[in-house]
Amino acid sequence: MAEALVNPQLLSWARQRAGFAVADIASKLKVPAEKIDAWESGLQKPSFSAAQKFAAKTYIPFGFLFLDAPPEEQLPLPDLRTVGDHPLGGYSLELRDTILIATERQDWYRDYCLSEARDTIDWIDSCSINDLVSTLATTQMLLGSQFSERPRQFEEYLRQLIHRIEDIGALVMRNSVVGNSTSRHLSADEFRGFAITDDYAPVIFINASDAPQAQLFTLIHEFAHLLVGESGVSDLSPKNTNHVEKFCNRIAAEFLVPSNEFQAVWQHELEDWRRNLPDLALHFHVSQWVIARRALEFDYIDSATFWTFYREVLNAHNKKKQDQAGGPSYYQLISTRYSRKLARAVASEALSGRMLLRDAHHLIGVKPDSLKNFADKVLGW
Repeated sequence: MAEALVNPQLLSWARQRAGFAVADIASKLKVPAEKIDAWESGLQKPSFSAAQKFAAKTYIPFGFLFLDAPPEEQLPLPDLRTVGDHPLGGYSLELRDTILIATERQDWYRDYCLSEARDTIDWIDSCSINDLVSTLATTQMLLGSQFSERPRQFEEYLRQLIHRIEDIGALVMRNSVVGNSTSRHLSADEFRGFAITDDYAPVIFINASDAPQAQLFTLIHEFAHLLVGESGVSDLSPKNTNHVEKFCNRIAAEFLVPSNEFQAVWQHELEDWRRNLPDLALHFHVSQWVIARRALEFDYIDSATFWTFYREVLNAHNKKKQDQAGGPSYYQLISTRYSRKLARAVASEALSGRMLLRDAHHLIGVKPDSLKNFADKVLGW
C-alpha cells in the first residue's frame, strides 16, 4: 500500500488544532495509539487512505499535511470574551469553522446586494460607543420600545425581533452545531454569539446551544455591535471588562428592561428573590433569565446565585430537548441556521436560473430537487 509522504509535524498540528488527544484520533481512525505516535514522530508513514481519513477527522484539507510548516491562522473575528481582566484567547475549531461558514455566506450575500444595486444600510456604524443615550434611542427607534407592543411570551418576542432585524437589513443566524454537522456541537460555555459588521450584509450569529431565555439578550447585544460598527465574538458575561462588551451589555439590558422601571418594581422584601421573576418577566415581556441578569447588575443577587440559576435554566432546556419528540423540520432548521433572508435570496437566484443549484445547496444545505418545495413550504412562495 502506497505511503503518504506527509509532514509528521503537520499531523501533530492538525490533531492538536482539532483538540484531540492521541487516543482520541486513534479511536476515530480505528488504529492503535502507538501507530499515531509512530506517524507523528516520523518513524512510520501513514497510507494515503489513512492520511486522507486523518485529514477528514481533523477538519483540514488533505494537502495541508504535505506543507513544510503549519499555516498561520489569524483569528477570524476579534475575541471580546474575558475572564477577569484577561482575554480568554483562542477559538475552538467548532467556533472557528462556524465563523468561516458565516463569513462565506456574508460574502455571497454582499455580492448579491451589489448585483441588485442596493443601497448601503444606513444604521450600520451609525452610533458612537461613547454615547449610550443616543445608541439606546436608535435601538428603540429601529426595534420598538413599547412594552405593550411586545408579545407576552419571550419566545415569540425573540422571533419577532429576529424578523424585524432581518427586515431592516441584517442576516440573523441561529445554530447549535457547525453548519449541518450534528456531530459537531457548539458550546454555550465558549461563546454566546458574534457580530460581523458590513455595510451591505451585516451578520448576527446566536449560539442556539444556549438557553432560549438567554438568546433574547444575545440578539440585542449583537445588534448593538452592528450599531457601533464593532465586529467580535461575545460571551455576554455581566463581569466582562472589555469596553465594547460592557457597552453592548448595557444597551441590551436597558432596551429590554429599563433601569428606572426595574428598580421601581423589584420587591426587595420578598424572602426568595426568585418570586420576583414570573411577574417581572411578564411585565417586561422578557424571559426570567433577563430579569435575573438585571438583578445581578444591580447587586440584588450575587454572581454565584445568578450562575446557579443560569445552569438550572440551561439544564431544564437541555432536558426538555431530550424529552421532546421530534422538533423543527429540516427545512425550518435551514432557514434558522442560515438566515431566512439569505435562504430567500439564494432560492430566488437558483430557481430563476441565475445560480447553479449545487451552489445553492452548498450555501443553505437544500438539495437541488428539494429547493422548490423548500421555497414553497418555508419561504411562503
